[in-house]
Parts: sequence; C-alpha cells; structure tokens
Amino acid sequence: MHPKARIHADPAAPEPDRIDGLPDSLVLLILNKLEDVHSLGRCAAVCRRFSDLVPLVHDVYVKIDRVVAVDGDPDDALNLSPPKPRHIFSHLLKLMLFTIAKPFHGMRGPGGAGGGRPLFPRLAQHSPVQVLRGFSHVRNLRVELPSGDVGTEEGVLLRWRARYGSTLQSCVILGGTLVDRKPAGAAGHEASAAEDGGSMPESFYTNGGLKLRVVWTISSLIAASTRHYLLRSIVKEHPTLRSLVLADADGQGTLCMGAEQLAEFRENRLAALACSNRTQVPACSMKLKYAPYLELPGGLGLQGATLVVIKPSSDGAGGCHVGRKETEAFVSGAFDGPFRFAAKALMKRRTYLLEMNGF
Repeated sequence: MHPKARIHADPAAPEPDRIDGLPDSLVLLILNKLEDVHSLGRCAAVCRRFSDLVPLVHDVYVKIDRVVAVDGDPDDALNLSPPKPRHIFSHLLKLMLFTIAKPFHGMRGPGGAGGGRPLFPRLAQHSPVQVLRGFSHVRNLRVELPSGDVGTEEGVLLRWRARYGSTLQSCVILGGTLVDRKPAGAAGHEASAAEDGGSMPESFYTNGGLKLRVVWTISSLIAASTRHYLLRSIVKEHPTLRSLVLADADGQGTLCMGAEQLAEFRENRLAALACSNRTQVPACSMKLKYAPYLELPGGLGLQGATLVVIKPSSDGAGGCHVGRKETEAFVSGAFDGPFRFAAKALMKRRTYLLEMNGF
C-alpha cells in the first residue's frame, strides 16, 4: 500500500502581494473614486505606500454628520453637545476639521504601536486648512452640510444654487408653497400661460405671496453668503482647486465655484461684513417668474411655483459680467429631476423685474 501524499506550503516561498504589484497610477485612480475622506483615512492607515499616495488624490468629499457648538476658548477640545443655532455658522469650520481629521486621528508614525508620535496632533489645535494641507493635490472638493440653512414649513419647496467668485455672480431660487401628489387618473389643472395670460393674480400681492418670495430670496442669499465666507481660507490655501461645491444633505442649497471663479476669488479681496460671519451681498437685479400651479413628472404638482433669477447689478458685479446665455445655461442646469422640469417651464412665463440693494 502506497502512503498518502501530503502537500505542504513552502514557507520559503510566500504568496506574492498582488496589491503591491499594482502601479501607483492605478492605485491613485481607485483612491480618487473613493473620494470620501473617511474612507481615504482608513486606506492611509493600511500601509506606508497608501499613506504616501492618499495625499496625492484629486477628488475629496467631506460629509459633515452633525454641527457642533464650541463655547469658550477656541483651543478647547471640541464639544459634541447638541448644536446651538446661533453657533452653527461661526463654528462650522471646527466641525469640518473634526470630520476631516477623525479617520486620521489614531494614526501614528514609525516606532511601534505606542512609541510613535501621532501623525495628526491634538485635533482642536488645528484649522481645516492645516488638516487639508495633508492633501496636496486636491482639485475637486465637495463638502456636505447636515441640513439646509433656511427653515420652511412642511410641504414647502425651497431650492437654490449660487455661483460665487470673490462675490456673488449668479443665483437661482426655485420655490413653491406646496408639493403634492396628484391622484392617479385625476384631471390636470395646470394653468397655462395662454389661459392666465402669464400674469400674477391680484391675490398674489394682497395675501402675502410676494412678501413670502422676498423672504425666500433674502434668506437664501444670506445662507449662500455665509457659506462663501466660511470657504475663504480653504480656497486661498489650495491653489490646485479647480472645483468646489458646498451643499447640504437636504438638497436645499448649493454653492459652487469653478476654476474661473476660484482664480477670481484669490485675486480680489472679499467684502466681508464686520458684524456677521458672511460676505456682503451686492446690489442685485432679479427676474421673478410665477405659475399658480405646475404639473411635474412622476405625478407631482407644485402650487405657487416661483423662479427667481438673480444677478449683481452692473455697478455691483465686481467687474465680472455674466452673459445672458451663460445665465440661462446656469438656470437650466441648477436642479435635477422634476425640479429641472419646473425651472424650464417657469422660464417660459412672464418676467417681473425687481431691484434689491446690497446688504
């Protein structure tokens, strides 16, 4: 009887690490697909090679889970108590720091598990700019806040998108007093421009409809200028940035800056308000379009549909002229899904012109 053959692994010939065989360019491509700063932090903790490659990524996404309030000295440790509304914007930068640095906080340099020095020292002693310096080649940065800035009643629609350089360049606001779902088989009751002449009903002026739209506009512009102010240090300290987006999880508002806007931001001084943590809103001209009711795709309906297109006045545009075609392209691409349909439908309505002083 022949003895049974047994196969043993040769300890002298370990299985080659296939990940080590991947070129750096391919690993960087994968890291850029991750984007999320938490995931990038975990990858950086895997090995020294990944730790060297993570700072070279071009695309970074920072999701802020919650807003924290910090009382007292700014060098105190971050307090994770429930947020206080009056502190939300003044301490947003510290929250961004906490979100960005948390995945890296436990990392240590060479020297063993306990002997190495932390790669990122005490969290509260560093600004977001210092933390982001670890990412030396960021081109596209997206930051997501936990919620929108403008409070609205249930069922009310409010969406805005603003483009900034060193000051406001353009802004579009889409609003509605109620988003409802039309029952299946119900007859449509959209008021066409031909039926109502494209005019606003008299009740729009007498029942507070116009006043409500003005409140939406001012509140959205304040929210946008506050976000703009909070980004000033990051923009100036990262010359590689080509695209920057600051949005919120509710999808209410989005501030965006492209390569041209970022270059203009760095070249010009910000007009910041001494009494508030936001930049000044320039004098603006506004085009308001209104429809009593719009039927949207997916069986949705929008009551009191309103579109406001805002551009700085000629004397307050900061030397940046935005053409008509560029503005129309910005408006048509500002929203997604049924709200894009609503914006395009409202663009065909009669235009009402308004002027607003800077504030």
